Amino acid sequence: MQKSLLHTAFGVLALSLATAASAQVKPEDQIKFRQAGYSFMSWNMGKIKANLEGEYNAKQVEAAANAIAAIAGSGMGALYGPGTEKDIGNLKTRVKPEFFQQMQNVGKLATDFNVAAANLAKVAASGDKAAVQKAFGATGETCKACHDKYRME
Repeated sequence: MQKSLLHTAFGVLALSLATAASAQVKPEDQIKFRQAGYSFMSWNMGKIKANLEGEYNAKQVEAAANAIAAIAGSGMGALYGPGTEKDIGNLKTRVKPEFFQQMQNVGKLATDFNVAAANLAKVAASGDKAAVQKAFGATGETCKACHDKYRME
């Protein structure tokens, strides 16, 4: 319980600090950068999934897991600054307004994702396909938890 509270507090603090840093980047650029980050993570998740479903290349899985963990820990919370809750010109965003109103929950979800992504990278370094499968599933669940609550389809 105490560890969970610590993770939530850390997530909220990280998002608060990231929000201050977002003032240096225009809202439209924040949206573009976060979309690029999520696209790159998605591509790497796809590489891991393909390896788990087909011929397993441990080095490729490790590289993809490291990329996901690096992006997860990069401070992407800074890309959710004021003005990024809505479309800007022809730049569309799928984030729901509730995201910006429930920062404590968002912080917990972000922390859960960071922990899962770091664990995926750690497990991938072992080369153990079964362990990667489990860690990959846990990481995907943290993505889904945020998408289900805060992403418009």
